[in-house]
Amino acid sequence: MSEWRKSSYSPSASDCVEVGHGVGLRDSKAPATHLPVSERAWTAFLQLVKAP
Repeated sequence: MSEWRKSSYSPSASDCVEVGHGVGLRDSKAPATHLPVSERAWTAFLQLVKAP
């Protein structure tokens, strides 16, 4: 399992979105369940979010 990191934009320690390198996304309230995301899809998502 990958190391999970919490978003620095989350409002509190208990209401977080977490990202795992090469694994996906999960809610800190339900860590056993995660959404698998490929590296290609994650890169495309970040490009769209960062686009002006």
